[in-house]
Amino acid sequence: MTAESAAIDIVPVRTRAEMDRFIKLPMRLHADDPHYVPPLVLERREAFSPRKNPFFHHAEVQFWLACRDGRDVGRISAQIDRLARNPADGHFGLIAAEDDSSVFAALLSAAEQWLRQRGRRRVLGPFNLSINEETGLLIDGFGSPPMLLMGHDKAYVGPRVEAQGYAKAKDVIAYLYDMDHDLPLSARTLIDRPRPPELTVRHLDLRRYNEEIVAITSVFNDAWAGNWGFVPLTDAEVSHMAKSMKPLLDPELVAIVEMRGEPVGFGITLPNLNEAIADLNGRLLPFNWIKLLWRLKVRGTRTARVPLMGVKRSLAGGLVGSLAPFLIIDAMRKTAKKRGIRQVELSWILEDNLPMRRINESLGGLPYKTYRVYEKTLA
Repeated sequence: MTAESAAIDIVPVRTRAEMDRFIKLPMRLHADDPHYVPPLVLERREAFSPRKNPFFHHAEVQFWLACRDGRDVGRISAQIDRLARNPADGHFGLIAAEDDSSVFAALLSAAEQWLRQRGRRRVLGPFNLSINEETGLLIDGFGSPPMLLMGHDKAYVGPRVEAQGYAKAKDVIAYLYDMDHDLPLSARTLIDRPRPPELTVRHLDLRRYNEEIVAITSVFNDAWAGNWGFVPLTDAEVSHMAKSMKPLLDPELVAIVEMRGEPVGFGITLPNLNEAIADLNGRLLPFNWIKLLWRLKVRGTRTARVPLMGVKRSLAGGLVGSLAPFLIIDAMRKTAKKRGIRQVELSWILEDNLPMRRINESLGGLPYKTYRVYEKTLA
């Protein structure tokens, strides 16, 4: 019997030891990939913990390992998010496996059956675990490491998923800015033009940190409400996000646009944690935490990511709505250059969000990675 024909066991993850195997499996699968960045195991344990991740307050999640001859050969999750717009939809995520069609078939079948038993009629993914976290499967842009909170997959994974009856639902795009390039004259002219005196741009006030995060999230939930697949951040998720982001936040890398003192737009730039942890092999103990702290707070990173940005929908089509994104990006860009940041990723952007794509490209951003969300009807 060949390895490919040996029986595959699908094992629900129930114990801490099984969860550690689930977390660490991609490290082995990507051992030959110079662009893969092993995640911090402690952080992944928290992310997948119902006690510590508030996503579980409104979602049901199941994790599985695929095993063959006592060896882990794949993993997957299935999720039901009760805040998702379509109650007929279920999600899969965290898929990783050896390049073997039978393993992918077994994993996806397990996720589909679990969702079908719970009344779901369509499956979308991958979401790791939420659409507000890592979204989509990398299908283009394998030749560079992923940024903070972005996925990285083997090139064979997309075709293996498609072979199981999955089709494209939506692509999302990551744009890369080279900080050595000046802004185009057209963009600089727009940014420098006179603007209404009631329109101001400022940075984050750490003295009112929790209040600031609540205000930013309110703008985010409003700005993104019309987007495909949108799920609002809950109060518990906002609190969790505020706590987890605070060690990474530089207040001058956050830009807030206000109209008559009310926040109407924002952008957050975070140092690229993946750059700082790339050689830590997923471990912080016993001494890697010292390296990480020095790299983030003293040396700084040369790359960064804008994971959150938005302008209130009521301003769309008007002067403020057109100008605000440029003001936000310009304010963050000035600080990023001072901090020694050489490249910034703005992600992710829906493929059909043409206004935002035009803004990115008018500022000199280049689309350099594409992630795909797949869908399949469950019979």
